[in-house]
Amino acid sequence: MTDGARRSPRDTDFVQSLARGLGVINAFDAEHPRMTLSQVARAAGMAPATARRFLVTLAQLGYVHYEDGLYSLRARVLDLGYRYLSRLSVRDVAEPHLEQLAAEVHESSSLSILDGDDIVYVSRVPVSRIIAITIGMGTRLPAYSTSMGRVLLAGLPEHDLDAYLARVKLSPQTGRTITDPGVLRAETDRVRKQGWSIVDQELDEGLRAVAVPVRSRLGVTFAAVNIATHAGRTSNDDIRRRLLPPLLSTAARIEADLHSYPADPVPDHRGGTDV
Repeated sequence: MTDGARRSPRDTDFVQSLARGLGVINAFDAEHPRMTLSQVARAAGMAPATARRFLVTLAQLGYVHYEDGLYSLRARVLDLGYRYLSRLSVRDVAEPHLEQLAAEVHESSSLSILDGDDIVYVSRVPVSRIIAITIGMGTRLPAYSTSMGRVLLAGLPEHDLDAYLARVKLSPQTGRTITDPGVLRAETDRVRKQGWSIVDQELDEGLRAVAVPVRSRLGVTFAAVNIATHAGRTSNDDIRRRLLPPLLSTAARIEADLHSYPADPVPDHRGGTDV
């Protein structure tokens, strides 16, 4: 079915020539990188004379190359999406995946970065309110008592982690909060080795959360995603068995999307990026 057939007859603002020109571009793919005029016309669903006019126009604009009777796309077609993709933030990329995760596990999911000694929420998909603190985009929480904070601390270079432990005041949020720097260091080392963190009611009574890192192309941890659940309905064993696998899959999908974009929106450990 052609683009013209799909549109509504009342769609008077629809520019058919633009749609057909994009159809010519989309006719090329990995299996058909170079095609004759008749092949392009057949793939785009138009007459050869029409396809030729679009190809000539695209060639003059620098989007199509013609040689020895074969047409192919030039690298300039990447410019059509580059400016948009290069402006995408981590939040824009992650949010659809967090929504999918929350719908799958029926628990709240979030993404945060490290900003100074705190984590900052940059995206959150709530399912139910299970914490006394109201959390939204921009909410700051201590890194040491949160699952995402532990993951982000584990991703720091050793000297930065040492400096953090030397300066931060480990105030108890609950009776379970780790307040000994040596114990927190050992827990952070464990998180680094296993690749995930479970925090059991250290931030708020009744709250359990599990977090995993989101890494750049170079393997640098620059964000964390988590699932938060009520301790009364989910044990730590349940978290490891039921929630951790989809959380790891979600982080992998976010990374794959980010790595496919021209710009890698990776903040430094002070949070200096567009998130």
